[in-house]
Amino acid sequence: MDTILAPLYWVVSWIMIGWHELFSLFMDSDAGGTWALSIVGLVVVMRIILIPLFVRQIKSMRNMQLIQPQMRELQAKYGHDKEKLSQEMMKLYKDTGSNPFSSCLPVIAQAPFFFALFRVLNGIAEDVPRGAFADYPELFDSLANSTVFGAPLAASFATAYDYPNPTTTRIIAAIMVVLMTATTFFTQRQLMRQNMPKTALEGPFAQQQKILLYVLPLMFLFSGYYFPLGVVLYWLTSNLWTMGQQFYVIRRMPAPGTAAEEAYQKRREAKAARRGMAPPPASTGTDVVIAEPSPVTPQPKRQ
Repeated sequence: MDTILAPLYWVVSWIMIGWHELFSLFMDSDAGGTWALSIVGLVVVMRIILIPLFVRQIKSMRNMQLIQPQMRELQAKYGHDKEKLSQEMMKLYKDTGSNPFSSCLPVIAQAPFFFALFRVLNGIAEDVPRGAFADYPELFDSLANSTVFGAPLAASFATAYDYPNPTTTRIIAAIMVVLMTATTFFTQRQLMRQNMPKTALEGPFAQQQKILLYVLPLMFLFSGYYFPLGVVLYWLTSNLWTMGQQFYVIRRMPAPGTAAEEAYQKRREAKAARRGMAPPPASTGTDVVIAEPSPVTPQPKRQ
């Protein structure tokens, strides 16, 4: 694993060190808060890089919602022939540019960096500096000694007794793992409850989404037992970023036939009413901003 992830160790560590140098201009360079913000900075960089994947995810999921009637027709027509049904569904996915697993794209893309950060922080417990920290032993020692609320960033719930204040470390770790799990659940639920048409809440696509809704958080809940606090902080921050990003997209570009689109249309109607305009036409789910009304030329009064 070290051989495969070695280049990512350098990427992750250099980004952290860069943010650490920036925050050290006005914060204590050895404080745990400085290193914690460096991990948050790592999330910001990664999520900016992943914006194209997020846009692709939203578009593909919207396509999946829109083709639900066609999928039900295929199921009714080829339900007796599983092989034929699978072939026709794959053809439909290809023709419409849809991907039933598109919701996993950001998670999959982040996974290598997630494990790289895990190994970099885990290297503190092993006293093995990885990536750029091998060239900067003073920064490695600073990170190794950094704590947040008395809990070392390199400690996990499982390794708490290898560090001072094990009870405090376990309490902080438990709280952060629960928050990480909860935000993972709510980011998935946010898409299903607000930006998915009622017609899409049936069929195999909905079942896949429901499985992800519960399985993915459970995976993080159990694996979080072994995650260093810095890794938990990374994923928690990433989830909060996702929630904010999804909130903006769902609010401004809702999918057709969803509760979010109804709320969007009501906001447009209320805005038009405040301006004394006629109600705007129903949203298509693609308009982002409300166009300003064209100026009306006043007609001359009759003599």
